[in-house]
Amino acid sequence: MSEHLAAEMAALRQEIDQLRHEQEKLKDINAICTLQHSYGYYMEKGLYQEIVDLFAQDAEMTFFGGLYKGKESIKRVYLGRIRTRFTKGRNGPVRGLLCDVMQMQDVITIADDRASAKGRFRALLIGGTHAGVPDAPRLPYQQWWEAGVYENDYVREDGVWKYKRLGYELTWVAEYDKGWANAPEMGGFSAQKLYPEDPNGPDELVETRYPPWPETWLLPFHYPHPVTGEQVIPEGA
Repeated sequence: MSEHLAAEMAALRQEIDQLRHEQEKLKDINAICTLQHSYGYYMEKGLYQEIVDLFAQDAEMTFFGGLYKGKESIKRVYLGRIRTRFTKGRNGPVRGLLCDVMQMQDVITIADDRASAKGRFRALLIGGTHAGVPDAPRLPYQQWWEAGVYENDYVREDGVWKYKRLGYELTWVAEYDKGWANAPEMGGFSAQKLYPEDPNGPDELVETRYPPWPETWLLPFHYPHPVTGEQVIPEGA
């Protein structure tokens, strides 16, 4: 084989390897989208055990001023606090409860080694209990809206993409008929005691960096501006 032909073959192999790598990263993005959107569908139908199964063993999450470390701790959020309140301890939908959790505006960045990833999503929730179902779960509001932003970390565990860190920041909550101009104060929902004093409590209490509306913070983007390549930082930050 001539030196020129060998060089062309080497360049072609390099190009094929690069294309294969980019194709695999696109498959990773699709898998993470499926993971995140499945989270919304499972929340809608009260499938909280299935939500827990989306997390890696050493995952963590923040929830209303509390930090939960590890999958066993995260169970306290979904199988304890949320499932008890929303579905009376049942894993699955209950009559009279509406909880549509839409996942939107996906921006996902895969690490070059394809072992980890970051993702930004927006959530919009429409919830409520039906007035004609007397035994429906009793929640703080009969009809409400909720919105928030995720900046999540993902990890490939045993070849499968899972949550490494669920970072949901609540933007606003409002009763349906009153609207977001009259959004309530949410401080009363924050964790007050740690586990095990509170059986569903967090491992640590954390300061809320992003208080909800009417505050108008910017949750930092994990990715740079797609045109300038610069990190987006608001004036005065």
